[in-house]
Amino acid sequence: MVTARSAVNAAAVVSPRRAAALALPLFAHVARPRPVHADDEPTMSRARRGNVHIPGVDGRGVDVDTYEWGRGSRVVVLAHGWDGRASQFSRLVRELVSEGHRVVAFDAPAHGGSAGHRTYLVDWLSVFGRLQERHGDFHAIVGHSFGGLAALVGVAGGTAARRVVTIAAPADADLLLTQFQGMLGYSDTVAAQVRERFARRYFPGEADPFAWLSSVRRPLPAGTPLLVAHDVGDRVVPFSEAARIAHANPGGRLLSTNGLGHNRILGADEVLDAVLDHVSPAEIGSGPRPPALEAADVPVSRGEPVAAPR
Repeated sequence: MVTARSAVNAAAVVSPRRAAALALPLFAHVARPRPVHADDEPTMSRARRGNVHIPGVDGRGVDVDTYEWGRGSRVVVLAHGWDGRASQFSRLVRELVSEGHRVVAFDAPAHGGSAGHRTYLVDWLSVFGRLQERHGDFHAIVGHSFGGLAALVGVAGGTAARRVVTIAAPADADLLLTQFQGMLGYSDTVAAQVRERFARRYFPGEADPFAWLSSVRRPLPAGTPLLVAHDVGDRVVPFSEAARIAHANPGGRLLSTNGLGHNRILGADEVLDAVLDHVSPAEIGSGPRPPALEAADVPVSRGEPVAAPR
């Protein structure tokens, strides 16, 4: 990234447009996929595996790996974040299955086991669409980080889900572009060119893609129950983003944690309990539970490397 930073800023001396042309592909580039943690392997080994085919940001088509657990009629979709993978939700998968849900997760393009090298939020939305074709309306979508933004954008744009949960999610794409500018250190003039190219590349014909990519400017449909979980010490996505999401969505409830950071929050008992309460209200959660996917006393998540959202 040091080399990329130097190249972009050297190009900016000649032309901000040329610098933006160099920078934008880096925005969609994904690092080497993180491995599946040993504690998550038993859950992943029990998944029913499949795939969905989506156009991909390059328009060449890409197969996305999917995972499914449980047999219930209520489908809960789990959307990981940038540099994440489906296996990060293993503890939540086990809890949801024990409550009678059918759980569906995926590895986005260039993530986990899926093919590709570049991706952006449009790919998450394409996956939602393919899964909707397969399963019908979702009972809920749970999204972590970038996947949380995708959940908000998707449901606001027509993805049918009765409930939404975001965990450590940004409120809009503006934060991501600002963070990207900070990482590469280019000027505001180059930043304006990057935004223009971003809009043309990923959202051609959209009058204002940054409004379309904002949970503040385009909130969820009225009455959609929303749980917003975020750690006050999150060093990747500031806690202030959670307040923006909750404030813009009258159906939102904010759960703040302390000391869990950006990734460990996914396996924290207080967060798992809140998600289960939100996704499995009393009227549908009563009655005998099916067998748990595996023992419930698996250790809490281990603090995976922090991954910057896009």
